[in-house]
Order: sequence, then structure tokens, then C-alpha cells
Amino acid sequence: MKTPLNLPLLSAAALVLCALAATSAAHAQAWPTATVKIVVPFTPGTGMDTIARTVAPRLSEKLGQPVIVSNVPGASGNIGADQVAKATDGHTVLMGANTMLIAAQLYRNAPFDPVRDFSPVSMAAWGTLMLVASPKSGFKSMAELIAQAKARPGHVTFGSPGVGTPHHMAMELFKAQTQLFMLHVPYRGSAGYTQDLLSGELMVGFLPVHVAQGFVNSGKLVALAVGGGKRHPVAPTVPTFAEQGVKGVDVDLWYAFFVPAKAPPTVVGRLNSELVAILQQPEVRDVLGKAGMDAAHSTPPELAAVVAKDYPRWGAVIKRNGITAE
Repeated sequence: MKTPLNLPLLSAAALVLCALAATSAAHAQAWPTATVKIVVPFTPGTGMDTIARTVAPRLSEKLGQPVIVSNVPGASGNIGADQVAKATDGHTVLMGANTMLIAAQLYRNAPFDPVRDFSPVSMAAWGTLMLVASPKSGFKSMAELIAQAKARPGHVTFGSPGVGTPHHMAMELFKAQTQLFMLHVPYRGSAGYTQDLLSGELMVGFLPVHVAQGFVNSGKLVALAVGGGKRHPVAPTVPTFAEQGVKGVDVDLWYAFFVPAKAPPTVVGRLNSELVAILQQPEVRDVLGKAGMDAAHSTPPELAAVVAKDYPRWGAVIKRNGITAE
């Protein structure tokens, strides 16, 4: 004999479930309930900072809450990234880049995991690096650079704005793919590095394509290759590494938005929707373009796939060359 259903109890349970569902939906729609902070883990004036400050006022309009930008530099971006990784208020966003994947592996005791501790939201922009040479080096092509570096190991000097910077890591990848030995001269920032490249104190190095092409046009530098998967519209006559027979040197920079891994999926979805709309605005694309970046956007899974590919790739370069930062 079947036990009779207790309809009053079932009705009460149904009401509780409905109430919980309604509360959850209300929370999802209510977010954000306070000021949203975009943490830029580098100083003002950098590419990340430009993106964050371009997006912030537009995001504020869409969210109906203030959106502020907070610069938290230090340890090649690790300090600011760690602050976001440990945030618990649900209103903290990281303006990240592929440098976070590099820096977290350069420091022996990085306090966060760049893959596990963040939820990807959307790609923001791409930047392309160009391999250039000082006219004093005598290099007119990448083939000449490779030939000279192989004939005289350690004779060719290259610089970077610092250990672990994209410029440095791009050259380490190029060296690994071509089995070259060249002398690295790290600087403390881009100014001194660029100046010595222009003066001929350094023989070769990487620069953002928008910066490099101006010097190439004026005859102050010689373009050898662009680091993207295809030629860049700013420098359409400069071939890629792959076109010149060197595979695997795709060193494009990327910039993207992340939130702490513990952030609710509804927050990720809302942010993605609003950011994608903002990053497609013509005025935003124009501002980023003038700063040397190509505006972009993506779904969270698409950004996650980029991170999953880049993290072990740069880790292998760092381990193979014994690169560390203190």
C-alpha cells in the first residue's frame, strides 16, 4: 500500500525552492552593489593602464556603479595579481596580460597560480612585437643576424626593459628555436633600453610594432621580423618569423580581463557581456590603436584556451634557460 503524499509539506518545500531561486536571480541582477575596482598590476601609462582607464568610465555607465582603476605595481605584476586572486568582495577585476603567466613562473615563491586562481572574462587587446636591429650592427635581414650569431656565439648583444619582460622572453624563444647564443643586457624600463638600441650600444632587440615602425621609417632601426602569426598592417612589408623559416616564434602580446576564481558565474557572464560591447566601440578601438594595441574581445572559454596554451609554453622557455627574478 502506497504512503499518502503530504501535500502541505510538498507545497511548503516548493515555496522554499522558489524563494531561493528568486533570491539567487535577484542577487545576479543586483550585481554590482558597490564600486568595482580594476587592478592594474603595473604603473600608470602602460598598455594595461591605458586599456583599464579607457574601459572604466564606459563600464561604470553600463553597470550603474563607480568603476575605479587602482595601480598596484611590483614584482613584475605579481603583487597586484595576488591582490585580485585573494579578493573576496566580488567587485575586484584584474587587468591582466600574458606577462602574468611569465612572472608567476619567474619568481620561486609566487603567491598565486595564474591558471587556477582566476576566472577568464574577456580578451581586451593584442600587441605585436617586431625584431629590429641597429643600423650599426650591419644586419639587413634576420638571416644575416642568425648567420653572425652562429659564427660568433656571444658577440651579438640584445637588450630588454628587464628580465622576464615580453621583449626578453620573445628573444629567448627566438634563440631557442634557432639555437643561438646572444648576450642579454637587461635594463630597468623601456626608456634606457630603447635609447641604447637607437644609439647602437645594443645590436638587436624587440619593440612594439607601432613604436618600432616609426624608427624604421626614419632609418634609425632596421626591421627584421614581426612576431605575430601574420604580417601587421602597420608594417605590411615586414615578414613574419615563419615566413623566413623560423617556426614557433609567435610572440604577440595579449591583454585581458580576469576575476578571482571564486567569483560567481553570473558575475563573469555580466562582465563579459558589457566588456565585449565596450571593446567593439569605434572610439575605444581608436584609443587603443593610437596606443599601439589592437582591440579584441572573446568568450571566457576562448580566453581560457589562450592561457592554457601560453602558460606551459613560457614555462618551458623559463626552465630551459634557467631564468629567475628576485
